[in-house]
Amino acid sequence: MTYWFDAPATGHPYPLDVRFTGTRTGVAGRPEQRDRFEVVEHLARVVPGSGRIALTSRVQGINPGTWRVTATPVSGRDAGTPASVLARLPRRVITTTTRFGVLAHGPSVRLISWPLLVGLGAVVAIVLQAILAARVGIAVGDVLALSALGCALGFVGGKVWYLVLHHKPLRNFLTAGACIQGFLLVALAVVVIGAAVLGLPPGVLLDVTTPGIFLGMAVGRPGCFLTGCCAGRPTSSRWGLWSSDRRLATRRFPVQLVEAAVALLIGITTLALVLAVRTPVPGAVFAGAIAAYTFARQLLFPLRTESRTRTGRTVTMVICGLVLAGSLVVSLAA
Repeated sequence: MTYWFDAPATGHPYPLDVRFTGTRTGVAGRPEQRDRFEVVEHLARVVPGSGRIALTSRVQGINPGTWRVTATPVSGRDAGTPASVLARLPRRVITTTTRFGVLAHGPSVRLISWPLLVGLGAVVAIVLQAILAARVGIAVGDVLALSALGCALGFVGGKVWYLVLHHKPLRNFLTAGACIQGFLLVALAVVVIGAAVLGLPPGVLLDVTTPGIFLGMAVGRPGCFLTGCCAGRPTSSRWGLWSSDRRLATRRFPVQLVEAAVALLIGITTLALVLAVRTPVPGAVFAGAIAAYTFARQLLFPLRTESRTRTGRTVTMVICGLVLAGSLVVSLAA
């Protein structure tokens, strides 16, 4: 069920709680405990000037059917909600029905877009990799086989990385998100190991794979924006776009789209390098591209809802900057 309200135009950020009280309708006989519920959703920070906001709550362990839910704004758990705000927020009555939990998300979440765009991005990456591999004389059949295996195992790696990062149990494997870091780590490890087993030049193979990785990411990353993962922080900035983190839909920094633009720029740059330059150190293009992408991600992390330590980000950016500089020197020295 979703409670809609408008943030005030001015003022300071404040916390807000919304109490959802539900009763199943059309119950025959005496109601059971699973025919009613009460939950409180906490918003730590409502940003004035952010416009229309939709707060979605999901309740499990209740009987299926049609429900009548009353949503009542109450003072935040920190008792910091202005009385004037509470006075103007309406209580709403919502009629809703139960549905399969994986599909139960609020507005602005388009779950089908993620597999469609990520799948299309994988096709772009593999096709471009095959074209560039053939250009340097690497057997295309071997490359396609390695890439297919790498994508399959990389998907598992991305899921496991997400579970470990967010401290989720393994039983959430199917419903959990996926992290691009885990996918790349496993997929590229498969490519490198497979290249060594098949007698292919690993550095050259990584270089011709790089443009496809980032151009494919430029296609797939908007799927994260449309499905509410890796969401940006709520903002009142005019550069914000209305989107969701699958719970709170509001104006946010579109960090997923910015990251897609970064991936597009890296993809175009590395494609030009691979086509125009034969580097004396195979793998330099790949190393520089990964360093540039990681550096850009660290710049974007403060705009995301996920937190990162400032020290860790600084150290990572310094290392990536050194790797990127070295890769550029090697690539352009040919």
